[in-house]
Amino acid sequence: MRCCVLQHLAFEDLGTFAPILLEAGWTIQACHVADGLPDARDWRDADLCIVLGGPMGVHDGAAYPFLSRELELVRSRLGEGRPLLGICLGAQLMAQALGAAVYAGKAKEIGWGGLQLTEAGAASPLAALRGAPVLHWHGDTFDLPPATLLASTDITPHQAFQAGAGQLALQFHAEADAARMEHWLMGHACELAAAGLDVAAIRQDARDLGSRAAAAGQDFFRRWLTGVFTA
Repeated sequence: MRCCVLQHLAFEDLGTFAPILLEAGWTIQACHVADGLPDARDWRDADLCIVLGGPMGVHDGAAYPFLSRELELVRSRLGEGRPLLGICLGAQLMAQALGAAVYAGKAKEIGWGGLQLTEAGAASPLAALRGAPVLHWHGDTFDLPPATLLASTDITPHQAFQAGAGQLALQFHAEADAARMEHWLMGHACELAAAGLDVAAIRQDARDLGSRAAAAGQDFFRRWLTGVFTA
């Protein structure tokens, strides 16, 4: 089984999800978009594709031309009904590909916090995240496309949706490895300063909540993979 991953920043990687794939015998093909996107056949033939987060927005195509090609890859995967997981920017690209508007949220949502699961979310693998912390790190949000809403927060009503079988969008970072939090804090230093956020508080939350977040995130990902590939 092969997983093709689109990565936008070195430190925003598969995090705690990678060991789950490797333990199950998967091959991970990580493609950093700065070095080029995967060939259409590699993308189409992968058993699972994952689009990770990044600091750019879906409407930044003039500055980052790869986004239009990336959107087409996401759209093709959705249209073919193939397994796809979008995280943060990846979720926003999925929403856009499905015809939903993507725009600036009412506030930046950055830091460790929980989720409010819908009835559908509570009956899904996201049930593993009930009451657990996840990392939120975004300023944009989206309208709900033709899909099933799974999770919300007070700031961001559309935190997760399922578009089709094996097609899941997560605005939050259930994959984040708190042990690497310093990379996030340094890599996003300008954004954190501009938003006036307390870096020390985010760092301390990572220390206090990281183990619990990792356990819940891995439990969710295991359940999701099992449901998609053994159903």
